[in-house]
Amino acid sequence: MLRITDARTGQLVDAAPTRRGLTRVEAHTDGLDPTNLRVLLVADLLVRALELGGTPVWALLTGERQQAELRAAGAALGVRPFEEGRSSGTGLGEAQVLHVVSEGGETPDGMRVGVAPVRREASDPLDGTDPAVLRLALLAHPRNETMTVGPATLGDAGDTLGRWRRAVAAWAHRPSRPVPDPVRADLRGAWEDDLDTVRVLSVLHAVEKDPDLADGARFETYAYADRLLGLDLTRDLGTLA
Repeated sequence: MLRITDARTGQLVDAAPTRRGLTRVEAHTDGLDPTNLRVLLVADLLVRALELGGTPVWALLTGERQQAELRAAGAALGVRPFEEGRSSGTGLGEAQVLHVVSEGGETPDGMRVGVAPVRREASDPLDGTDPAVLRLALLAHPRNETMTVGPATLGDAGDTLGRWRRAVAAWAHRPSRPVPDPVRADLRGAWEDDLDTVRVLSVLHAVEKDPDLADGARFETYAYADRLLGLDLTRDLGTLA
């Protein structure tokens, strides 16, 4: 079961206390910048993790400024569509409401999932950067820690993403094998523990290098983890001979 830190108390709580009860995830934003984009990304991850656990989710985006621009940037980043929060209201009988907010931003009543700021170096990470590379760079840092995005961070993420996509395309030519049970448990244990994407990525790095794993199992592991990560790791299937 997914447990998430409530920013109000600092305590881990069940993200969906009622089994298969509708959970509302509401992202609170204030314009288009890397921090607000990170808020939207964390909300997207939260929706994905809940759905992987069998929880129905109602995803909303709330904000007053640059909503169209933020939605477009989110879509490029692999964020799935969110409904308009201001006009949707409540009353669907949701069992839990999770508000995803930036540090120092809105403080709505109820459980809050905090997101730390993203700062820029000399280059603008929203201008001319592959959105999937930016997504991986954001996933590689704990959401409650301020991070700086610049050429080195994006370069490392780009190298990793390119390598993984090529590897997944090559592994796809090998006989399929199931995700090993211990690996599946490690992945779920990571993302169900406060959406720890850093640990999820660490598991994938270990799978990549494990000499005892069949390539077919590596492929299925990466495809499974990508249901949460949303990095389109299978994009290059069919491009290798």
